[in-house]
Amino acid sequence: MKNSKLINAEVSYVVASLGHFDGLTICDAGLPIPSDVQRIDLAVTEGVPSFMDVVKTIISEMEVQEVEFAEEFKSVSPDLHRELLYFLRSVETERGKPIPVSYVSHEVFKENTRESVAVVRTGEFTPYANVTIKAGVAF
Repeated sequence: MKNSKLINAEVSYVVASLGHFDGLTICDAGLPIPSDVQRIDLAVTEGVPSFMDVVKTIISEMEVQEVEFAEEFKSVSPDLHRELLYFLRSVETERGKPIPVSYVSHEVFKENTRESVAVVRTGEFTPYANVTIKAGVAF
């Protein structure tokens, strides 16, 4: 058994397979997932697992180059948006590397998920709780 936070075999495999700038999207329970993109459905019930729990666990094992959000996330779900930004800043401090954040419209965000290697669906019911994490390199 793996001795780390991330023990889901499918998610662990995807993270280990990412190349520089490959995207991995983590989404709420409602984001439409393109049929031609790998879907990893972790959702069990409302809130389980939570968006933040999944984000924190995946980022614990991933080099992060940058992240992308829907612009609407800031205004529609400001508390969760702030929590995620605070977490990202703590990761920057811990790793000594900046994590650029970009915003696009929700429509563009949904279209951009077509370029993700995989989409990990959580049980989150907070609107616009979606992020695409672009993989960095460890050197």
